[in-house]
Amino acid sequence: MDTLSLDGRTFELVRASEADVPAIVALLTDDDIGGSRESRDLTPYLEAFREVHATEAHLLLVVRDETGDAVGTLQLTLVPGLSRGGAKRLVIEGVRVAPATRGSGLGTALMRWAQAWGARNGATIAQLTSDKRRVDAHRFYVSLGYEPSHEGFKLEL
Repeated sequence: MDTLSLDGRTFELVRASEADVPAIVALLTDDDIGGSRESRDLTPYLEAFREVHATEAHLLLVVRDETGDAVGTLQLTLVPGLSRGGAKRLVIEGVRVAPATRGSGLGTALMRWAQAWGARNGATIAQLTSDKRRVDAHRFYVSLGYEPSHEGFKLEL
């Protein structure tokens, strides 16, 4: 799909396959928040993957290093809407970079790539949510120009 080159390292960005689901789930569970929220049972993740993969408005991306290991992931969704003059939104979710790769610039390059993908696909605004406890992630997003402009609300269904 695409590659990112950073300080002599090359990272491959590919549309995730079903075989990538265990590695993506491992990235999602690799901190206290994800570790307590996510499940070890891959069944619901595989079902969700099939639904995401079946729709062109979604892109579940896996980032591989030179050895082929999954070192990052994110999910992109294009959402058409009537507000903001009929704007299409790029929703960015599940951004994770493996601990050994953090600080390499991969997160910044990955987010810039995601924004460009959204723009190429007609999005005029990018938005994301982040757990209030992820203070480091918030600093990262602000450093990329994201503004904490709204208060988010969730309701378990």
